[in-house]
Amino acid sequence: MDKKCVFVIDDEKDFLENCLRLITKQGYACLTESDPEKAIERIGAERPDIVLTDLKMPKKDGIEVLKEAKKIDPEIIVILLTGYATVQSAVEAIKEGAFDYIQKPFSADQLRVVIERALNQKRLLEENRNLKMQLETAYSFENIIGTSVALKNVLEVVKKVAKSEANILILGESGTGKELIARSIHTNSNHFKRSFVPVDCASLPENLLESELFGHEKGSFTGAHITRPGLLEFANDGTLFLDEIGDISLNLQGKLLRVLQEKNFRRIGGRKLIDVNFRVISATNKDLREAIKKREFREELYYRINVITIILPPLRERLGDIPLIAYHYLRHFANLNKKNISRISPEAMRLLENFYWPGNVRELQNIIERAISFCDGDAITADDLPEYIKEKISEGMIQRPEISELEFKKARSEWLEVFEKNYLMNLLKKCDYNISKAAKLAAVDRKSIHRWLKKYKMTMGIKE
Repeated sequence: MDKKCVFVIDDEKDFLENCLRLITKQGYACLTESDPEKAIERIGAERPDIVLTDLKMPKKDGIEVLKEAKKIDPEIIVILLTGYATVQSAVEAIKEGAFDYIQKPFSADQLRVVIERALNQKRLLEENRNLKMQLETAYSFENIIGTSVALKNVLEVVKKVAKSEANILILGESGTGKELIARSIHTNSNHFKRSFVPVDCASLPENLLESELFGHEKGSFTGAHITRPGLLEFANDGTLFLDEIGDISLNLQGKLLRVLQEKNFRRIGGRKLIDVNFRVISATNKDLREAIKKREFREELYYRINVITIILPPLRERLGDIPLIAYHYLRHFANLNKKNISRISPEAMRLLENFYWPGNVRELQNIIERAISFCDGDAITADDLPEYIKEKISEGMIQRPEISELEFKKARSEWLEVFEKNYLMNLLKKCDYNISKAAKLAAVDRKSIHRWLKKYKMTMGIKE
């Protein structure tokens, strides 16, 4: 590993020689320079980890060196050396971005401690930057796995609306990746430097969810021993993600509607109005229009949260994406479990592609994780998959009919349905979901294809 480099700038050459001896002895590389103007040039060329600069020097003082160094590298660690350690000089140095200052004369231990603290700070900055890059990559559009027409259509909408300030409603079955899409929108929005605050509306009873959202003042109810800010405050200037918003009670819907209208609220038990401004992304697997008809969801709130609608296709309508997603999770869980597994056998892949996936991507993730645990070789086989994957057939999860237990007409009807669904699914996959190509290959008219699509509710991503 390369040694960390400390660059000392001081107009006293005897002092530089002493620092060079001490710093080298402590195991670091050390550069020295007596001319502050040359030092600034060397900072750009040498890129040291830490700069120690004297505060009082001819030509340029330490504050000027600090400012110039920060222009070259905003994250560079600068420590001021001074024989004039006044409160005023210290405050000015910190205000301009200095990490710390040390007063001359100092001992070897004092120098060692300040350098170690500075290097720890630099390490934390690097770790935070790397983590931020990982998160941005993880939730970028490019990391949403799939090449199907159905997914591409969704991502085209997502890219267009990410930079807008409009509230978004994401619809889709459980496990289709609604939160992943919401995080991707936030990461690619103008709010990406601010908080993304997810709220699971289905997991908490009404009173607890209200307290989570709005916060409370000390003594506002039994057990409220301290004042606690709510998630609405943490989301300010960022994104509030309301997952499964269809499960919020009518009472709480009314309170949330007022926040969205007025852009302020009071904590439970509080009097002070707190101003907030955030973008709302909501998600649900429920039909909110039907809920409005049943008076289970407020129409005014629906139009507030649903300026833009994004509908996520279920995995069964993204058949071509199944191998890509399966191999993505294979690599992830194989590395996590330190197993040398790199393949999925053709038979196992056929079973995965022909399954209905009621739990969507989340279910496929769980199946691959389970298979990795059971797999003893270098490839996932059919034996590593759970029995229900092998026993159920494709769309609708229809079991193979036991003809001895069914009347002839019923048995024929069930087998015909299984055949039609599998045939249509494989036909569309082969023709890249193009109806004209599919009709030509199947030697039927386009009306027949449309009739099957409607019958089996396979409409996402279809091209004419």
